[in-house]
Formats: sequence, structure tokens, C-alpha cells
Amino acid sequence: MSEAARLSVGDTAPDFTLPDDTGATVRLGDLLGKDEKVIVYFYPSAMTPGCTKQACDFTDSLDSLQAAGYRVLGISPDKPERLAKFRDRDGLTITLLSDPDKEVLAAYGAFGEKKMYGKVVQGVIRSTFVVDADGTVELAQYNVRATGHVAKLHRDLGLGA
Repeated sequence: MSEAARLSVGDTAPDFTLPDDTGATVRLGDLLGKDEKVIVYFYPSAMTPGCTKQACDFTDSLDSLQAAGYRVLGISPDKPERLAKFRDRDGLTITLLSDPDKEVLAAYGAFGEKKMYGKVVQGVIRSTFVVDADGTVELAQYNVRATGHVAKLHRDLGLGA
């Protein structure tokens, strides 16, 4: 799989349809056009320490994000069954989507070469995007840190910590 071009602010967000942790399909385009914005974040693997921390932080912040007009979609290559276990184990309330073919990850530039323990490997690049009601990328962040990212995102969006 070749490295996809990274998205920038002002780009049109690639539309996608993916299964969630219950097997129901979620289409980005169906969430747009309302007054809400969508936070789409990509993470490597359910039930790993960093990804758990990040998902729990998003869940803990969901009320304030929703009050400010944001929905949260977390996307990983995990199968829906694993995402359901992740949701149940950690009491997650965010929407978790499955991209086992990594097509959406690639479309957002969130899959490619990264450094892991000093080696260059192919994998999921922890990334976060904010998509406005028109489907335009309003914020694009690559190589984000799992710990503290949600608090930083609040600040970046002008929502406080």
C-alpha cells in the first residue's frame, strides 16, 4: 500500500461508509450538512494502552464536544467485533468504525511509513481531523500523541481544556 498524500486545511474530506462496532454502517456524508462538525480520528489498535487512553479521553470529553457541536468518530483497522469488545470493556460512548482494508486510512493520509521503536514501519499514523458541515477539512493533525491529545484539541478548537 503506497503512502497517501496528507490532507490540509481547506481540502475536501474524503467521504466514507464504514461499519461501526455494532455492524451498522456510518457514512460521513450523512453526518454533514447539519450544524455539527465531525471529529474523525485514526488510531492503530483497539485495546492497546495509548489507544485506550485516547478513546477514554474522547469519551470523557464527549458531552462538552457535543455541546459545542462536534461528533466524534474513531477509526482503526480493527474488525467490528473487536471494537465492540473495546467499547464494552472501557465503557466507550464515541462511535468506533472499522476500516480493515485501510482504504479510508489511506485516503486521509493516516496510513504509511512511521517510526516505531527506532525502525521505519508501515502502519496507522495517529491522526485527527475536524470536518465542517460542508465537508471541508477545518483541522488536520498528524502524528498526534495519545496522551493529552483531547485536551490539546479542545484548546485548538477554542473550547478550553
